Amino acid sequence: MQLNKLFIGGEWTVSNSDEFFETVNPATEEAIAKFPKGTKEDVKKAIDAAQSAFPKWSSLPAPSRGKILFKVVELLRNEKQRFSLLVANEMGKAMPEALGDVQEAIDVFEYMAAEGRRLFGHTTTSELHDKFCMTIRRPIGVVGLITPWNFPVAIPAWKLAPALICGNTIVFKPSSDTPLCALELVKILEKAGIPKGVVNFVTGSGDVVGDEIITNKKVYGISFTGSKTTGEDILKKAGIKKVGLELGGKNAIIIMDDAKLDLAVEGVVWGAFGTTGQRCTASSRVIVHNKVKQKFEELLKKRVTQIKVGYVIKGADVGPLINETARQKTEKYVKIGLEEGAKLLCGGTKPKGKGFFYHPTIFTNATPDMRISKEEIFGPVLSIIETNSIDDAIDITNNVEYGLSSSIYTENMKNAFEVINKVDTGITYVNSSTIGAEVHLPFGGVKGTGNGTREAGIEGINEFSETKAVYFDYSGKLQKAQIDVS
Repeated sequence: MQLNKLFIGGEWTVSNSDEFFETVNPATEEAIAKFPKGTKEDVKKAIDAAQSAFPKWSSLPAPSRGKILFKVVELLRNEKQRFSLLVANEMGKAMPEALGDVQEAIDVFEYMAAEGRRLFGHTTTSELHDKFCMTIRRPIGVVGLITPWNFPVAIPAWKLAPALICGNTIVFKPSSDTPLCALELVKILEKAGIPKGVVNFVTGSGDVVGDEIITNKKVYGISFTGSKTTGEDILKKAGIKKVGLELGGKNAIIIMDDAKLDLAVEGVVWGAFGTTGQRCTASSRVIVHNKVKQKFEELLKKRVTQIKVGYVIKGADVGPLINETARQKTEKYVKIGLEEGAKLLCGGTKPKGKGFFYHPTIFTNATPDMRISKEEIFGPVLSIIETNSIDDAIDITNNVEYGLSSSIYTENMKNAFEVINKVDTGITYVNSSTIGAEVHLPFGGVKGTGNGTREAGIEGINEFSETKAVYFDYSGKLQKAQIDVS
């Protein structure tokens, strides 16, 4: 079995702990590789390496940093198939989705590499004579990146690329469920020419490795994607530093009585059961108009019962959950849904044999206040809720603590704009599913989904840079703003 190391100061090194954990294929339950259980001392070494590398890396012109990121793009393109197979085996994604995961990483590195030629500030007028005002971007410093398992290449890329182009140095902790994908991405960065100490990679538990990254005073920024509970804990522990959080969702698709139902069904199936429901943007609720509810459910059930669940390398449509804990959580919520009085339309069982599989599950006759309609399950479970108007559908959509993604299927422009303007989410799709974000647009949400930051696009640059105001006074005398105004 492959035995891996940490990457600190440009060197592959062993951990102080001499202890290891295994990553497994969730479809076969077979071990893939072993990784070190990093210690606080390992993290401190990584932070010191990042701090030492910061002056030189941050002073390198941004277009030169961009050239290295463009090299990452080239290397990832050349190895897209290999990376995708790794994603499919370590995380369990179907091959088309695994290829999409890697393509997303390619796209974000390409976008951020080009930002090296921009990194825009602003110029503006002064209230005083002979004075010039502008803003520039400055890197944060050493930043900690803590990433989840569900997009094991794409989400690390979403954080690494903007952090690097802005001139930061990095301590990177991946999920312990998918560290091999992360390690291979770090190898790509190394091969592309990232200087020693700029990117450091430490595996291990959140309680040990994660806590040291979060609390260490030499780390000036944190970017985390994961659960709301962990995000709240990070805010309590981080102290005064820049923190970006993306914490999940309970996303709804509204289907109005004028919707194209065949199109809506495809969107719901993709949104609810793509990645086995393990996306923060997954469509876990459908709010359907009572005039078309019966017809929609007939079409949806027919489509979902055709889905092939199994080992994605062998051609299945939907793969496993990430681990047994995730499957048990799904089973728990199916039981809760039945106890709450929702009706099982299909699914609700797990296949026999190896692998953490669970059949796509649909509840109908759910109500907005049921736990299956309000709490994030992060598995292949969909709740159907009936509505009789656009206003009621919007109220139901907003009746959760999260606010990440939303969708409406309608041919009525007014309905579409009602949802755009009144639904409390960071993303809204019209006649499309709740998943499918593009890397040049901001990604993130409101309420319990995060703390106001956004990833991707120009907002990714904002997350990983600070804004400095600059004043040039060429009047030859002392001028006092707000006082010497004439």
